[in-house]
Amino acid sequence: MKKILAFLFFVSFLFTQNATGADTMDAPQKIRMYIGTYTQGSSEGIYQTTFDPETGSLSLAKLAAKMHNPSFLVKHPKLPVLYAVGRPADGAVNAGETNTIAFNIDAKTGDLTPFSRGSSLGKGPCHLTVDPAGQVLLVANYSSGSTAIFPLDKEGKLGKATVYQHEGNGPNKGRQEGPHAHGVYLSADARFALVPDLGIDKVMVYDLDADNAKLLTPNKPFAETAPGAGPRHLAFAKDGKFVYVINELDSTVGVYTYRAEDAEMRLQQTISTLPKEYKGPNKTAEIFLHPNGKFLYASNRGHKSIAVYAVDTTSGKLTLVEYAPIGGVWPRYFTLDPSGKFLLVCNRHTDDIVVLRVNAKSGKLTPAGRSISVGQPVCLVW
Repeated sequence: MKKILAFLFFVSFLFTQNATGADTMDAPQKIRMYIGTYTQGSSEGIYQTTFDPETGSLSLAKLAAKMHNPSFLVKHPKLPVLYAVGRPADGAVNAGETNTIAFNIDAKTGDLTPFSRGSSLGKGPCHLTVDPAGQVLLVANYSSGSTAIFPLDKEGKLGKATVYQHEGNGPNKGRQEGPHAHGVYLSADARFALVPDLGIDKVMVYDLDADNAKLLTPNKPFAETAPGAGPRHLAFAKDGKFVYVINELDSTVGVYTYRAEDAEMRLQQTISTLPKEYKGPNKTAEIFLHPNGKFLYASNRGHKSIAVYAVDTTSGKLTLVEYAPIGGVWPRYFTLDPSGKFLLVCNRHTDDIVVLRVNAKSGKLTPAGRSISVGQPVCLVW
């Protein structure tokens, strides 16, 4: 009888351990995400959600901070600080007025509290990044076609920005009447800032002096795209030897070799993001490399798809895998989760974020059956 009671006690102990989660120590932790939006409709600003890396599910979107059109977000690499470009809740629309805001992140609730504001000294800021040391914040001003750099103090506060004006135009009279900086990216060693400019068909390349919050133009200041291509965003290869530039106006991806010592870029391949039979309107949007470096993804807004490519890691060149439907309309932004198991798409015109499952062997995308509603989502930050 004592042996039976001892056995039952042992079984009860194991059950209790399971019930209290002692055996789930290795279960993946849910990840908080912030959602940038356009606020012409139901959205009020920046939202937060949590992502389950095991199932791909997202919690209901919750307002984290009110702000007009927080179109792009980036987190400080070392501090609980989130940066956003757009307009503060109390207005500010003109060049020279507040359009860049730093928020403190509440570790428990995820709520955002603004604590520093500044001007990128340009109109229509649309993209931003922070250097790995957390010394500077860089912003691409779309409407005025310039690149701005803010010094950051030890708390992440914004100092006074310095702006660098781009010059020129392109053959597309409707979209390329002047420069339109559309993104800003740092090389792996943070020595260079690469800025795709849709209006002048160039990727501007600057030497970055983060210690003094300055950009310096190197001897070879840019890489060119085809006339009228309209470079929008870019992605570095995993080994840093190649750069992939997505061109919004002609729906292509350009593959460039990249020389780390001087940031020289040379075009190796141009590949379409669309099927040959498709004749409708289209604008590309976002581009991301899979964490394993073997697959590249590029979104089509008119075609309502994501082009999936296999990457030759030796030559950097791309081979089409598929055009995957995105379960919504106007995929202005998407991102991959850190594990590479899921791809999350912000469908601006259907007010939702859709989760797609990534096939680890082929790179192909299939619906994960997960989505949430949020007004005009246009950016996601882990």
